[in-house]
Amino acid sequence: MSNMQDKMELLEAKIAEAQKGGGEKRIAAQHAKGKLTARERIHFLLDEGSFEETGMLVMHRSVDFGLDKQKILGDGVVTGFGTIDDRLVYVFAQDFTVLGGSLAEAHAEKICQVMDLAMKNGAPVIGLNDSGGARIQEGVVSLGGYADIFYRNTRASGVIPQLSAIMGPCAGGAVYSPALTDFIGMVEGTSYMFVTGPNVVKTVTHEEVTSEELGGASAHSTKSGVTHFTYANELACINGFRKLLSYMPQNCEEDAPSLPYEAGDESRVGLNSIIPDNPNQPYDIREVIDGTVDENSFLEVHKDFAQNIVVGFARLAGKSIGIVANQPAYLAGVLDIDSSTKAARFVRFCDSFNIPLLVFEDVPGFLPGTDQEWNAIITNGAKLLYAFSEATVPRITVITRKAYGGAYDVMNSKHIGADMNYAWPSAEIAVMGAKGAAEIIFRKEIKAAADPAAKLAEKEAEYAEIFANPYRAAARGYIDQVIRPDETRQKLIKAFKMLESKVDSMPKKKHGNIPL
Repeated sequence: MSNMQDKMELLEAKIAEAQKGGGEKRIAAQHAKGKLTARERIHFLLDEGSFEETGMLVMHRSVDFGLDKQKILGDGVVTGFGTIDDRLVYVFAQDFTVLGGSLAEAHAEKICQVMDLAMKNGAPVIGLNDSGGARIQEGVVSLGGYADIFYRNTRASGVIPQLSAIMGPCAGGAVYSPALTDFIGMVEGTSYMFVTGPNVVKTVTHEEVTSEELGGASAHSTKSGVTHFTYANELACINGFRKLLSYMPQNCEEDAPSLPYEAGDESRVGLNSIIPDNPNQPYDIREVIDGTVDENSFLEVHKDFAQNIVVGFARLAGKSIGIVANQPAYLAGVLDIDSSTKAARFVRFCDSFNIPLLVFEDVPGFLPGTDQEWNAIITNGAKLLYAFSEATVPRITVITRKAYGGAYDVMNSKHIGADMNYAWPSAEIAVMGAKGAAEIIFRKEIKAAADPAAKLAEKEAEYAEIFANPYRAAARGYIDQVIRPDETRQKLIKAFKMLESKVDSMPKKKHGNIPL
């Protein structure tokens, strides 16, 4: 046998050893929890045969606390590059079977390397997180490794898309890397995120709470809004991420991929009958969205959090757009703290990556109350105002019904830089609702009337006649066109086509100071 033959056999043996991860026993334990291994996850995420692994033979260099006897090739994270739908992506997947996927020096270096490559080559990076946290045996070096990753997350923000799938535990400092990325997905029942775990919580605050209650997929998708998507299992999560990626470009200098589209009859008669005759009756704004965009193209983001606003990606004539829409079916579609921050975050993502914005507006105002005021609705509402005002992508608003008060301004009005503003005939653009306005304007008259209730109703009708329509705003040019609902799709396709070459620049500055 030649010397080269021996060397190749040694290489094959090392590759086989690396691919075993933490060994059959630990892989079986991973599967028993309903979890895939790091390599299986990558296999399903990337196009068949496209994965090229980097750093397979990396090992840690520590000797403390018996680590010198626990050296495993790859050091608990699988890194490399491949394609999704023939588009280049970089990926790292933490391997829970190796030292519990714990992060330390060599592990962090591998992640940093793929992030650096992603930045240099302008391609998305996807992190599949499944880790017990910092490797305590390596001490402060582990903390340094986390900070190296956080720094790169921040530098990459707005340059390349960054996606984080939480496939198991993600606790302590580890949570801040996903939090800095664009979108987080969690798997129900097997993943959790928290800064401090149940034991510490019990010690410090005496609260009894499980990992699932504290930081499971349900808690973060409904209560905190930390996660944007939840999935029933890991395969659903992986397929969800593949789909999500299809709506966004490779980097901030490119456009999202378009799907082939043949123009046909673009009228959508169903839109004419969605708005109820009673202005106080709710309807589901998703019906308006689905009736306007390409069939089955709407991908909702943050579905279970702040449900008074709906955000997500869709396609219009094959092109990717971002949608922000008030939801009259939940809290009458008011803006509050959570809905403002949810929408602001989404608007900023779309603007970062050249994805045009479409706004459907039906908003009666901001949610009143001490809870909102004391928790800074002013500052949080300003975030959405800031995000829209700062956005330079094509921006179009369609007012379906109510556009009242300051919320009219905030929801991508003409005054804050929207390119085209349409209104349906059912639109009501005013400082407030007719009843509240009549009570203020005609207070003395109503009080002096023989029948105050009848006088109020009369004055309410009078105010509504003048202001509860889109024509005052249209007369001032705040609305470009009042359109029939059934022609919305056609109008939007033409308007976005017209805006394709839009160039808008911000004043020269280092960066703005968004009211965080």
